[in-house]
Amino acid sequence: MSPFSLERWSTPHRETLLDRLRTCFSSEDSALHNACLYPIETGGKRIRPLFLFAGLEALGHTVEDDAYTAAAAVELIHTYSLVHDDLPCMDDDDFRHGKPTVHKQYNEGIAVLVGDALLTKAFEVLASVQRAHVPSLIRLLGKAAGSVGMIGGQSLDIGFEGPVESLERLTLLHRRKTGALIEVSLAMAAVLGSASLAETEALTTFGKHIGLAFQLADDILDAEEDAEEDGPPSFVKLLGESETNAAAHHAMTSALEALKALQSPTALKVLAEFTVQRTH
Repeated sequence: MSPFSLERWSTPHRETLLDRLRTCFSSEDSALHNACLYPIETGGKRIRPLFLFAGLEALGHTVEDDAYTAAAAVELIHTYSLVHDDLPCMDDDDFRHGKPTVHKQYNEGIAVLVGDALLTKAFEVLASVQRAHVPSLIRLLGKAAGSVGMIGGQSLDIGFEGPVESLERLTLLHRRKTGALIEVSLAMAAVLGSASLAETEALTTFGKHIGLAFQLADDILDAEEDAEEDGPPSFVKLLGESETNAAAHHAMTSALEALKALQSPTALKVLAEFTVQRTH
């Protein structure tokens, strides 16, 4: 048997997901729908959907239609957050993945509408999964995307909740802003895969640790940019690069430990290692 290849495993999943995302705005050919497709088409690692797919496989399930639907909902939420984060009133970024951000390609007003459309489409899409799963999935995603999840993390990030000067506050910020959508991808896999309590706990624990590891690795990759005077709070600023790298590997090790309770965790294991070892 050939060794597991993350690229070979993930490519068909990403392609199927992209097709699903495109159909979200295929009901009519309009300027707004074309603008909504723009940030979807600009790429990205699709890491959150991949965690959902790998989580299902870890439970011994194949990735079927409902999984792609749920993953599309997560990716729509993530994409909307990037569109809004790039706005001048937030992070004020002009480029993403080498292409102009939505407010630069169009204008600020359109970027707000695109983000709003992506957000609301996510829940419309999610409501089409198997009826028995809809309430749990909507509740999970709504909480992860909301005021005690991603949006709460962004509020901390821009300083609305006060200065972020302690490790505890910084960890809370990133568990919410970055970790919440990663964690919910694993939680949704548990729902779709009818996981046992032990399996759900394993996926939840894995998601909690790997979400933090992802951000620790991000802060190392973005250390030079974040070091600017107006840069965001970061683990490298607070701990230094060496200690941040050690913390990322510790979080990854804790995540991998949780996988021992699962049937087929190969894809999750390789994704976890990629999370910390990636160079972009």
